[in-house]
Amino acid sequence: MKKTLLACLLATALSAAHAADSVKVGFLSTLSGPAAGLGVDIRDGFQLAMKHLGGKLGGIPAEVIIADDKQDPNTAKQTAERFLKKDKVDFMTGIIFSNILLTIAKPVFDSQTFYISANAGPSQLAGKDCNPYFFNVSWQNDNVAEAMGKWASDKGYRNVIGVAPNYPAGKDALNGFKRFFKGNMSDEMYTKLGQLDYAAELAQLRAAKPDAVFFFLPGGMGINFIKQFVAAGLSKEMQLITSGFSADQDTIPAVGEPLLGTFNSSHWAHDLDNAANRKFVADFEKEYKRQPSLYASQGYDAAMLMDAAVRDSKGKLDDKAAMRKALEAAKFASVRGKFRFNTNHYPVQDYYLRIVHKDAQGRITNKLMGTIFTDHADAYVGECKMPK
Repeated sequence: MKKTLLACLLATALSAAHAADSVKVGFLSTLSGPAAGLGVDIRDGFQLAMKHLGGKLGGIPAEVIIADDKQDPNTAKQTAERFLKKDKVDFMTGIIFSNILLTIAKPVFDSQTFYISANAGPSQLAGKDCNPYFFNVSWQNDNVAEAMGKWASDKGYRNVIGVAPNYPAGKDALNGFKRFFKGNMSDEMYTKLGQLDYAAELAQLRAAKPDAVFFFLPGGMGINFIKQFVAAGLSKEMQLITSGFSADQDTIPAVGEPLLGTFNSSHWAHDLDNAANRKFVADFEKEYKRQPSLYASQGYDAAMLMDAAVRDSKGKLDDKAAMRKALEAAKFASVRGKFRFNTNHYPVQDYYLRIVHKDAQGRITNKLMGTIFTDHADAYVGECKMPK
């Protein structure tokens, strides 16, 4: 009896010894340049969650190390190596652009560090290159565009032209739109990543006369495109439709009234009626004196997922199997409501239709119009043979 009790006590002591006394998060994002607003929103959403959690993850004091990738793959790679080798972070998050994420993915995974994507969702990591150390808390790049493709078909558009930057997420977006659009996408215009002058593209659109133009141009790219599109008078000739990436609070203040009436798709809306979202929106506005965007909501959820995983693995950060199991369970209250991971560690979730309007306070913002997809999964999960 005494021996059994001693063995139990020893096992308990050894188990407790494995619990970490701190958690380190490497937050790498685009915090300067034309796309800085996206990174700032994710950072601010993440930091709000940390404030709600009392500066702890899973009850353990946390340090968040923030760095700017300057939307440059080389800068991102160097910073990621510093996070992994010098700072020895337990998690990484924050990257906006898929080309940058794909640049740093291998060293992160090789170091057995969990990457929680609060934005970029390249098709490669959803399919054949899926990885046990990668979890995406936002969407797969195609998904939001897929929702807009279905809505455009339901609306009866027959001829649409797509516009997107020539990089992985841009190609994923147009592929996603085409997957559910039953009409004809008569042209795909791939622009330079970071391009701000769209005179040539607008001239082509005027000559082509499509029913609608679907565009995926995040950050400053979308701001300039919308302004130039409306200034050229094209909004009177064809409908402009987009994913939420170019019609949210990172874009609306810079564009203003030209965005009114723009339909867009998203997995999140500020007026989704659940307790976690109501608290997030109210506290974000109070903390930062602006409305949150979908990017901010993703940063918030990324932190909440980390918190749940550290809590449910009992702080044993070195037990990778336990941490992976806890991440896969995703036992946190998402601001988008119901949330679960598919077998490739990408979300299965609802996607909504929104319209840019003026609210009762006279603010230009989005209004939730309805649900396009329920429990929607990405198209690449069947290609994922997740390593055990």
